[in-house]
Amino acid sequence: MKFVAFPRELQGTGASRRLRLTGKVPGIVYGAGEPAMIELDHNALFHALKKEAFHSSVLEMELAGATSKVVLRDVQMHAYKPQVLHVDFQRVDATTRIHKRVPLHFVNEAESPAVKLEKCLINHVVAELEIECLAEKLPEFLTVDLGGMTKGQSLHVDDLKLDPSIKVVTHGRKNPLVAVVVPIVEEEIVVAAAPAAPAKGKGKGKK
Repeated sequence: MKFVAFPRELQGTGASRRLRLTGKVPGIVYGAGEPAMIELDHNALFHALKKEAFHSSVLEMELAGATSKVVLRDVQMHAYKPQVLHVDFQRVDATTRIHKRVPLHFVNEAESPAVKLEKCLINHVVAELEIECLAEKLPEFLTVDLGGMTKGQSLHVDDLKLDPSIKVVTHGRKNPLVAVVVPIVEEEIVVAAAPAAPAKGKGKGKK
């Protein structure tokens, strides 16, 4: 994905506040050289942030007529308004190793024996994983194939088929769970019997 940024001349809290009033977002680009203060069009950035690829892939940033490769590092949003307050990017090249959280795309779930034949559900335990890799190898997402899942089975990080250059960062956890098959619990509905109507003539005094 490509986006356009512009050099930011003024710095400081007051300058950033005035910048936001004009529909711009202050930001910074760091790594591989001197940090660069930038500004971006708010609406263009706001819509770009809605796209998954903007968060988890290498981006092409055009700045002052030059194009460089960057990854999104941080976004600060307003507490309650749909407004971006600040954004951070990191320059990368072919030799840059990065840590990045990448979304998981689960496929073939409906075709798995667990769902199709055994009347189970597959619980997605995590929606994303943190990975370490070269920037040029950064995937937009990781595909998790659930097509072979059966009743009682679970899928862990070590079961994923990943590019050899990609390492999942587990922060000390051993082989974390990614997905697990769970049976569908069918609730028994008990219908209470209606009270029997009293027989004719019973319960009435004689005239």
